[in-house]
Amino acid sequence: MSADPNKLGIFVTSPQHMRHVVGVTKAAVRSGMKAMVFFSFKAVHLAKSPEFLEVASLCEIKDLAICVASYQCEGYDADEVPPGLTARQMATQAYHGALLEDCGKYLVL
Repeated sequence: MSADPNKLGIFVTSPQHMRHVVGVTKAAVRSGMKAMVFFSFKAVHLAKSPEFLEVASLCEIKDLAICVASYQCEGYDADEVPPGLTARQMATQAYHGALLEDCGKYLVL
């Protein structure tokens, strides 16, 4: 499978950049692109923020996930799926690999 030039991959590792995650995701959608967003490391805390639901509303279900291992490492129960996500969106780092493969453009925040 080749990367889609109309898909932007956003890999979020820091909880400091939620404003940018929302802004970049909105800009991508506004320009006709799809955004594929993956929250990992300390950024999983952002799943508890009100802005997370905004990002979730901008992405298709298959295009948004958080790292379940990071979620557990940060003290959350993996069975407690954050609002705006389904159990299938609690993913592994393999999702990050798919993001790299599927997206023609890639950003790390």
